[in-house]
Amino acid sequence: MTIDIHVNLSRWSFRRVRGDASPTELADLLRERGVTEAWAGSFDALLHRDVAAVNARLADDCRRDGLLVPFGTVDPTLPDWEEDLRRCHEDHRMPGIRLHPGWHGYTLDDPRFVQFVQQATERRLIVQIALRMEDERTQHPRLNVPEVDPAPLLEAAVPKARLVLLNAHRNVKPELLGKLAAAGVAGFDLAGLEGMGGVESFAKRVGIERVLFGSFFPLFTWESASLKLRESGLAPDAERAIRVENARRLRTRS
Repeated sequence: MTIDIHVNLSRWSFRRVRGDASPTELADLLRERGVTEAWAGSFDALLHRDVAAVNARLADDCRRDGLLVPFGTVDPTLPDWEEDLRRCHEDHRMPGIRLHPGWHGYTLDDPRFVQFVQQATERRLIVQIALRMEDERTQHPRLNVPEVDPAPLLEAAVPKARLVLLNAHRNVKPELLGKLAAAGVAGFDLAGLEGMGGVESFAKRVGIERVLFGSFFPLFTWESASLKLRESGLAPDAERAIRVENARRLRTRS
């Protein structure tokens, strides 16, 4: 049993990946791997101009398969982002939002971002922030997207916010991740975490309750996240916390 908090539907713009033919195909691949719930964003959220249509398609795709839980997108630089947030919460009944600041052109010290987090928190929504989507060395030369600096979150804390950082491990120093956890960041996924015993070491730094199973499937190989958790040597109850309980607790936290 696994709750995967970081998967994506639709098509990655730069190459084909497994499971991108349909939401059903992706969901079936996840079921084969023991996933019982998957928090799904959409690759369309990165470049499509009509955010409302992206979120409507995502919600519809997830309704067709009970495994998939929709996490819509909001771009707080757009003039009517508050309505996109309202639709995600009230119309589509999404439990959270996945942001892509690097692709949408803002930083985490932007007042519009802080305002968004405040409103999302008032609606008791989880806010996932993708710090990166692709290694800068493999990005298309016509589309270089900078990695998002999470440091401003240390100064822009919103009480009771449920912030989860995705793909946070490659260029963010471990010391900063520890400070972010102490400042109240609720969770971090496993995608991009490297090194022998990396999960155990990271859990000691931020707290086992803040480590969530997120595979970044299908852009990353799902087995990568599962194997790095298995080799970590964690006790069975700690591994279960990462695979299931932490995500469950985050969804129900008021």
